Amino acid sequence: MNIGEAASVSGVSTKMIRHYEGLALLPQVSRTSSGYRQYSDKDVSRLRFIRHGRDLGFSLDRISELLDLWQNRERSSRQVKALAQAHIVELDEKLKELQEMKAALEHLMHNCNGDDRPDCPIIESLASEAAVRDGANNAHARKTLPDKRRKPAR
Repeated sequence: MNIGEAASVSGVSTKMIRHYEGLALLPQVSRTSSGYRQYSDKDVSRLRFIRHGRDLGFSLDRISELLDLWQNRERSSRQVKALAQAHIVELDEKLKELQEMKAALEHLMHNCNGDDRPDCPIIESLASEAAVRDGANNAHARKTLPDKRRKPAR
């Protein structure tokens, strides 16, 4: 089947199929005499595996590891479970970060009157954080860049 058909049956876009090929998540596929890619049922199964891994939030590096384990019939399920457990830890960390962001935004939103006045704690918070980051970046630049006003040491 051609790339469009493989994309349709696997649920992976043609752009992502090419990307996965470039990353060697999908082996080089055969080509017709005119250069068109030809995908087998095995390739489509591999694409579905990758898509499902992405749906579960696995990184492409982890998916590569999982693909290797999938192909290795001598693997132990312990290895697969360890990858899944590590991923759950990462998801818990992301979930905690998202909950903290949500709480901070809810606090700002609660303190915003949402009326016709320009005063807005949401905008003020974003602006003050930007100023803090700009200040930190400028301080770092002052430490790392030579001061042209100083006379060079002799």
